[in-house]
Amino acid sequence: MTDPGRLNRRLVLEAPVETADGAGGVARSYATVTTLWALLEPASARGDVVGDRLGTTVTHRILIRFRPDVTTRHRFRSGARTFRIVAILEHDKRTLEIRAEERID
Repeated sequence: MTDPGRLNRRLVLEAPVETADGAGGVARSYATVTTLWALLEPASARGDVVGDRLGTTVTHRILIRFRPDVTTRHRFRSGARTFRIVAILEHDKRTLEIRAEERID
């Protein structure tokens, strides 16, 4: 387990909510699950183009206390920043290491 004192950032865990859009598809929004303490460390960055917009994708390593309900469908939010979960690594029954991506335009 990482030192609990290193979990020094409050992140909001959000889960997807899908509703019918009236045209046979769905509209996705996110609802708050909880706010928790985490360690947020940038790991790498790469410039790329998405939808004809130049930007950067930053990969982060996020450590939180173990939660069995976190999946790659969830995401984290810190203010206006959004972190899309791409991988979850279970170190033990006390810690989750999460790899997440943040898009910066």
